[in-house]
Amino acid sequence: MSRIERLLRQLKEDGGSDLHLAAGLVPRMRRRGHIEEIADQPVLSDADLRAMLSEITSEEQWRGYESDRDLDFAHAIPGVARFRANYLAQENGAAAVFRIVPERVLSAEDLGLPPAIASLAELAKGLVLVTGPTGSGKSTTLAAVIDRINRSQAKHVVTIEDPVEFVHENQRSVFSHREVGAHTGSFGAALRATLRQDADVVLVGEMRDRETIGLAITAAEMGLLVFGTLHTNGAAKTIDRIIDAFPAKEQDQVRLSLSESLAAVVSQQLLPTADGRGRCAVHEILLRTPGLANVIREGNTPMLTSIIQAGRSVGMQAMDDALFALAKEGRVRPEDAAAKAGDKARFQPLLGAAGVS
Repeated sequence: MSRIERLLRQLKEDGGSDLHLAAGLVPRMRRRGHIEEIADQPVLSDADLRAMLSEITSEEQWRGYESDRDLDFAHAIPGVARFRANYLAQENGAAAVFRIVPERVLSAEDLGLPPAIASLAELAKGLVLVTGPTGSGKSTTLAAVIDRINRSQAKHVVTIEDPVEFVHENQRSVFSHREVGAHTGSFGAALRATLRQDADVVLVGEMRDRETIGLAITAAEMGLLVFGTLHTNGAAKTIDRIIDAFPAKEQDQVRLSLSESLAAVVSQQLLPTADGRGRCAVHEILLRTPGLANVIREGNTPMLTSIIQAGRSVGMQAMDDALFALAKEGRVRPEDAAAKAGDKARFQPLLGAAGVS
């Protein structure tokens, strides 16, 4: 077993989420949201680390890393997990970060997702965006929704990722897992191709540029169910981010297209649980309603708050409401919820009751 795989196994056994390796430092892992040193590990020299990192790459991948000083790929240890790997260069030499991706896709029930999120699997078409900061669990949530489709519907599902994270076994659905670089030149090229591949559902791992965003909207307009991710917080910022990706002269048309195709926005954050033993996902949920299209066309995103409040009976919820409910139930600490909230004054009574000033 390679040295790097021993560390990856330890990451899984110790309940960590990310392994951090850097020349000049002791190996570290992120566990329960915090980075800590791994016990009984030596400081890594640049030469030692490069030798370790090369153990799990192909010759072509290693040449690419040495020339570009960046590399993204996935590495699987059968029976343990898949790992999303990023190699980089930094001031002391080589470095790498590995994110654990469970071999078994967790279901919506396993994750305790709100019914409104789980029901997104039942949509026939439209654009569904799952947003949030890096490490907030977007990929895990999307994998659970895709898994629900896989178990209940006969669909052709195309996933486009860099690299492929969750690998779904064909159940009722048929999957085409495509990795940017290995199987296709770009997210845009793969998205254009889905229109010729009899796809029903498309997962876009990251909508990182204008071309990808535009093609995702077009695919949804043409009748596909498209899932994508963005690094934004909240429904209003997500819609503004999409519109702002385009030149001013194109924005009116983009608003029209988005108003007709957007089916849902789910914004997600992770908070440490009150007992300190894990992390808890909290969601803002915006679903399509008759009034949503007008708000998007008119550029009146502040009105989204009212739409969410009016839609609570169908499962919509604002981020601050979800945070407040978790803190009130004692599932997260009031100070952690307040730190993520927009209206921090609302949390003062809970903070006072907990003895936090």
